[in-house]
Amino acid sequence: MTCHTVVFAGPSIHGLDLSSFAGLVFRGSSACGDLLSAVHDGAQVIGLIDGLYGDCAAVWHKEILFALSKGVAVIGAASMGALRAAECEAFGMTGIGRVFEDYRDGRRVSDADVALSHAPADLAYRPLTLALVDAQATIDRLADTLGEDDHARLMAAACRLHFSRRTWRAIAREGGFAMEMADRLAGNAFSVKQADAVALLNLLQDGTLCAPPAGTWRFQHTLFFRSLLSRQQSGSRT
Repeated sequence: MTCHTVVFAGPSIHGLDLSSFAGLVFRGSSACGDLLSAVHDGAQVIGLIDGLYGDCAAVWHKEILFALSKGVAVIGAASMGALRAAECEAFGMTGIGRVFEDYRDGRRVSDADVALSHAPADLAYRPLTLALVDAQATIDRLADTLGEDDHARLMAAACRLHFSRRTWRAIAREGGFAMEMADRLAGNAFSVKQADAVALLNLLQDGTLCAPPAGTWRFQHTLFFRSLLSRQQSGSRT
C-alpha cells in the first residue's frame, strides 16, 4: 500500500482531534528503522514530530538522508522532529516552529529540553511529565502576573528537574511554592510542542510541500546502514 504522507507523532499530539487530518497516515512515535520503512512503503512526504529513545535506538540521521536522497520530503517540528530538522537542514530537511528555530539558531542545545515521559502506544502516548520547553513557555506566559522573583524561581526549578520528574507539582515544590502555584500553572498550561505539531500537520494536510531540492551531496551506503537495511528486510528491529 502506498502511503503518500506519513506522520510519526505520539505525545505531542495527545488529545488532539485528528479528524481534520484524514489525508495523513499516523504511525506513532518513530524509532530506528521507521523512516526507512515509510520510504519503502512509498511515502512521498514524511512528517517527523515525536521519536522514541532510551530503551530503543532513536531514528537515525542516515534514514533521513536516505529519504531525502530518494526525493522524499521530510519535515520536522516540535520534538525529535525539531532536533533532526536542525541537524539535517543543510541536507534538505525542512523544519518549522518555535522549537526548531530555537535549536537551529542556537538558543537551545540540549536534547533533554524536549524530552518527557509518556504512556505506551496502547494508551495513546499520554504525557506523564513535562518537557522543559513547555514548562518554560507556560511560566513565561504568566510572567506579568508572577513578578520577577517568582518567575525566576519557577524557571530555575523547572530547569533543575530531570524530565522524568518534571510535573507542575514538582516544579512548585522545587521552587518553594505552595500547591496553589501548581494548580495555577496547570490551569494556564501552554504546549509549544503541540502548537508546533499542529502547524506541521496543517502544512502536511495542505499538500503543498514539494520534493527536497537536489543537493550537492551524495548518499553513502555505510556498513551500518547496510546492516539496518538487512535487519529491516528480515523483519527485526534495532
